[in-house]
Amino acid sequence: MAKITLLDGGMGQELLARTGDTPTPLWATQVMIDHPDLVRDIHIDYFAAGATVATTNTYAIHHDRLIRDGRDHLFLTLLRKAAAQAVAARNSRGKRGRIAGSLGPLVASYRPDLCPPVREAAAKYTEIVRVLAPHVDLFLCETMASVMQVEGALEGASSARLPVWISVTVDDRDGTRLRSGEPVADLARVFDRRRPAAVLANCSVPEAMAAALTELARFGLPYGAYANGFTHISDAFLKDAPTVDALAARHDLTPERYAAFAMDWVHQGATIVGGCCEVGPAHIAALAQALRAAGHKIV
Repeated sequence: MAKITLLDGGMGQELLARTGDTPTPLWATQVMIDHPDLVRDIHIDYFAAGATVATTNTYAIHHDRLIRDGRDHLFLTLLRKAAAQAVAARNSRGKRGRIAGSLGPLVASYRPDLCPPVREAAAKYTEIVRVLAPHVDLFLCETMASVMQVEGALEGASSARLPVWISVTVDDRDGTRLRSGEPVADLARVFDRRRPAAVLANCSVPEAMAAALTELARFGLPYGAYANGFTHISDAFLKDAPTVDALAARHDLTPERYAAFAMDWVHQGATIVGGCCEVGPAHIAALAQALRAAGHKIV
């Protein structure tokens, strides 16, 4: 049986679900401003569910988003606070587990057309990495929707000399393609120059992940997946400064059904699994139970 790294689940949607707050374009960042300690509590709940990695709530902490909202003066404060919340959660359980520094896409999610040039993107990520590096064990570049996004994030994240995991978001109807329309296989030209420590697919529907994993396996790296629980990415969410109420959660993705999807990914050879938006602690607990029942070791 395999050794499986169990990631946590979604943070932003879990924050909104627990607070009942009205979504803003700052999403999980806004909730952290209004309810800072709730981030720590959610990290603790994911660890209790069986996760071995806490992903920092830094996905959307970028100058471009904060400037738009008049909050750029909080940039460093928010990064440090998010890191401290993850560290506090790990310390509460005897310092067991790892912390992944989340690096989300610049400008907007699922919008590769807005991606800055590689050199500009790398510099922006390097700034974040320098702040987070003393507090994390690895960097997780999440929801990368194009080859150019991957290249910029990987270059910037690699500046810290910590392991870097790259995670791409794929077309919900064709997991062999990035949301940009480029084949997942095209990532090879980036990985030939700079190898990440692992490659994953995230924030796409669970049904798309099997095809994505088949492509990711070809890179010869540890690979995995963590899907979302949205019905699809709507056109309304692809407009400027959207809020997540433009997206609909599906009602059929029970913890048990999500665990069944993830176990299929493990059968395909995935060694890193977890959850993304709308996948909460109950889903991670069900997945942990399924992994143990199958004889896998969660590491």
